[in-house]
Amino acid sequence: MLVVAASVVVAVGTVTGMIRALDDGSGADSARPDATGATLLVPLPDTPSVSNSPSAKASSSARPKRTATTGTTRKPRRTAPVSPRLYRHPESQVLDWVRDHPDDPRTEVIESRIADQPAAVWFADFTPSTITSRVRAVTSGAAAQGRVPVVVPYAIPDRDCGGASEGGADDFAAYDGWIDNFAAGLGSREVVVILEPDSIAQADCLSDAQRADRFEALARAGRVLKAADPQARVYYDAGHSDWNPAGQQAALLKQAGAASAESSDGIFSNVSNFHTTSAEIAYDRQVLDALGGPAGLGAVIDTSRNGNGAPADGQWCDPAGRKIGRAPTLDTGEARIDGYLWVKLPGESDGCKGAAGTFTASYAYDLAR
Repeated sequence: MLVVAASVVVAVGTVTGMIRALDDGSGADSARPDATGATLLVPLPDTPSVSNSPSAKASSSARPKRTATTGTTRKPRRTAPVSPRLYRHPESQVLDWVRDHPDDPRTEVIESRIADQPAAVWFADFTPSTITSRVRAVTSGAAAQGRVPVVVPYAIPDRDCGGASEGGADDFAAYDGWIDNFAAGLGSREVVVILEPDSIAQADCLSDAQRADRFEALARAGRVLKAADPQARVYYDAGHSDWNPAGQQAALLKQAGAASAESSDGIFSNVSNFHTTSAEIAYDRQVLDALGGPAGLGAVIDTSRNGNGAPADGQWCDPAGRKIGRAPTLDTGEARIDGYLWVKLPGESDGCKGAAGTFTASYAYDLAR
């Protein structure tokens, strides 16, 4: 993956709030970390349940700052009221850490500014036999609360072009079947689908034939997802504002079906990256203008770690001085911008502050305070 351009995956575990779908054959209905440190959602029943799952333990070496006058821990500052519409899944690494560390002086800040916010649920393991029930567990949990889940199918063949997040289905026939099963779990209510991060912006690593096969599979995936749930909102990979030029990205998106109302509701950008919301808004509108298609196509932006913008030196691995961005919402007040989402959960490391994908309390605290 290109260091400057990389949008999301240094390792599978770097993605936000990742509750990753894994069938390990154990039959256990609980969330747990895998070897990369990502939180995994192993097969769940149709009705979701909360489990007391193990999680990757975070370092407790960093201490919270104290005020110069009183010596007391700073009071937490919320990013914004929690979205009344978006769904917060009850299992994630940050929630596990908060439950396990009620007396840590950083807990109040991390809980109020990160753990309380809704984040995306990732399905990053190729498990055709159980994917339907695992997706249904999330969507039915959201439906029970009258909220909108954000789900991330992440199993495209040649994922990450053989990089640290390599994996996915063995071939496109297998992927098509996996998507069919994924779609069967969506239900009939509103759901936001972030379809295959990096799959389009990073496609220059593929041959022309491989790229054509991938784009055909993505276009089919969008059609299948929207046919299964007419209220599903499917968004395609636009990279971010410092990756491909808008016109070039739009041309790739069009080949992947992103300009068709039958398969697409628009684009997503900045997943696991740091570019400012204003830069992404401008870029996404340029991409949408170049893309064409129905006037209703919009964009969603990952704002989980972009509060201070991207580092000037292009650092992407847990760079210092970053802050959480705007709280997740589907009501942005911006034309053609359908939502600000936390696709990567703040505090889950890119691999420098901690093992890739593991929750690191010191990192989360630095982002949140």
